[in-house]
Amino acid sequence: MSINFEVKRTTQVSKQQVYYGLFDIDAANHWMQGLVGIERLDDGPMQVGSQWKESRKMFGQVATEHFEVVELNEPDKIVLRCDGTKGTTGKGEFIFTYIVTSSNNLTEITLNGEIKGLTGITKLFGKMMAGTFKKASAKDLDALIAYLEK
Repeated sequence: MSINFEVKRTTQVSKQQVYYGLFDIDAANHWMQGLVGIERLDDGPMQVGSQWKESRKMFGQVATEHFEVVELNEPDKIVLRCDGTKGTTGKGEFIFTYIVTSSNNLTEITLNGEIKGLTGITKLFGKMMAGTFKKASAKDLDALIAYLEK
């Protein structure tokens, strides 16, 4: 059983700018809250299979998680996977699916988050934290949009 959440945001920034902004990890330090650092684990342009470690200060502590690009459909969709077994959480799988659409000079970003593979007490904790994940994701999208709209 998985835990799901959704966040939607709208901006006047072009669909293409949003698409590239979502995985421009070199610019993340300009908008990502609590970012300590990002370490790219491969070279070249972002593509399916690209990986990085992202360290952020959360709840007063530094947490490092391992991300991988699992799907890119320019400029409509980005799917990222966070393997919890390779990071601070030590468990679970976190899938972040970004859908980017546009109409009437507005671009809508929909983030569908899915948390899988939690067991025991972490499963209960995960259910209680779904709202926290949603709020953090919403703040990230708001910060990204503010950065892109400058």
